[in-house]
Amino acid sequence: MAEPVSDATSALPGFDAVRVGDALPERTFVLRRADLVRYAGASGDFNPIHWNARAATGVGLPDVIAHGMLTMATAVRLVTDWCGDPGAVVDYGTRFTNPVVVPDDDAGASIAVAGTVAGRDEQARTVRVVLVVTCQGERVLGKAQAVVRLP
Repeated sequence: MAEPVSDATSALPGFDAVRVGDALPERTFVLRRADLVRYAGASGDFNPIHWNARAATGVGLPDVIAHGMLTMATAVRLVTDWCGDPGAVVDYGTRFTNPVVVPDDDAGASIAVAGTVAGRDEQARTVRVVLVVTCQGERVLGKAQAVVRLP
């Protein structure tokens, strides 16, 4: 699936070392048409707006768009890579604000993901991470946040 353009290289966090305001290492992921086809096969979502330009433009879209859930899953990789355990994410939610248009070329669409620790729960040993997810300077996910249980 979405190939990372940049890689997180910092040490994995422990709850006691994480503070509100800490920034996660920003990442950029690339989605190409082939990723959309693979995701369609895995998810069973074969809506032609995700693979056929004529169908996408026929309903008013600029071109083929990525599946919203694929965009969402790609964005949370920032958090799962940062914490080192996808199972540590105990809650994750977002709103879809703009589609990710995926051109039919080798470059694909670049999704930039930044995250900031916005809250801590001492009793549950969880942190809330707010994500900013953009493609070509436009936010594609709104109110994106994940709750992560850290060791």
